[in-house]
Amino acid sequence: MSHQAGTRTVAIIPARYGSQRFPGKPLALIAGKPMIVHVMERAASAHLVDAVLVATDDERIASAVRSHGGEAVMTPADVRSGSDRIALAARALTGTEFIVNVQGDEPLIPPAMIDEAIRPLREDPSISAGTLVRRIRSVAELNNPNLPKALLDRSGRCLYFSRAAVPYGRGITPEELIATFPVYGHIGLYVFRREFLLAFAAMTQTPLELAEQLEQLRILEHGHALHAVVTEHESIAVDTPGDLERVRAAFAAELPRRHERSGTVKGDHRPTL
Repeated sequence: MSHQAGTRTVAIIPARYGSQRFPGKPLALIAGKPMIVHVMERAASAHLVDAVLVATDDERIASAVRSHGGEAVMTPADVRSGSDRIALAARALTGTEFIVNVQGDEPLIPPAMIDEAIRPLREDPSISAGTLVRRIRSVAELNNPNLPKALLDRSGRCLYFSRAAVPYGRGITPEELIATFPVYGHIGLYVFRREFLLAFAAMTQTPLELAEQLEQLRILEHGHALHAVVTEHESIAVDTPGDLERVRAAFAAELPRRHERSGTVKGDHRPTL
């Protein structure tokens, strides 16, 4: 794997073939292209991303990425989490300052959302790791264990993450809670300073991380800060075949609008590594 001179920020997309709920998910076709390729193109269109790399455990995914002009690196199948997988790929990127973990199941992720997560680390050298959250607007989201809830302090640092409905609204209804208080859902996009990412991957897994099955709790339990940006952007994570059909419908609705705006459906892609 070569490294381009002057590459400051690299987006790495972890993509594994095996999934209990949706095997082969990264290769699911959307508008004629594998989902992983859509994610790669969205990441490449972010203004603050210099290069994009897919870290995978399967040659079929690597082949799909390369056939669409992308760069893929092979990683073991038995890593603990997506961030651990990107850390393996980041070891070779010795001149890179920032590593962005872009989830491989977000084919509709707005490039501006990625830029939002990167910007605080570029502007504040005290921030080692960052992520994104958004306001929860419905009780269904609050009670959905597949949407982790994020609790923040007043400076934007993360206090805790849980699959449970937190915070608890004592003496008020869930509807009143989400209307009155800042209740956030976590978006699983992370930005790391490369050195911190490698240190994070070397940390032992922690009790709360294992209990909630949320890798970001490892950062907090080891006493480190995780900064959060509240975004207004929306995306759809593909966790199930039903989610895939929602995304396909969204692409079908979006393509005519993209033609109207630019006369083309091609993005402004940044180079891959």
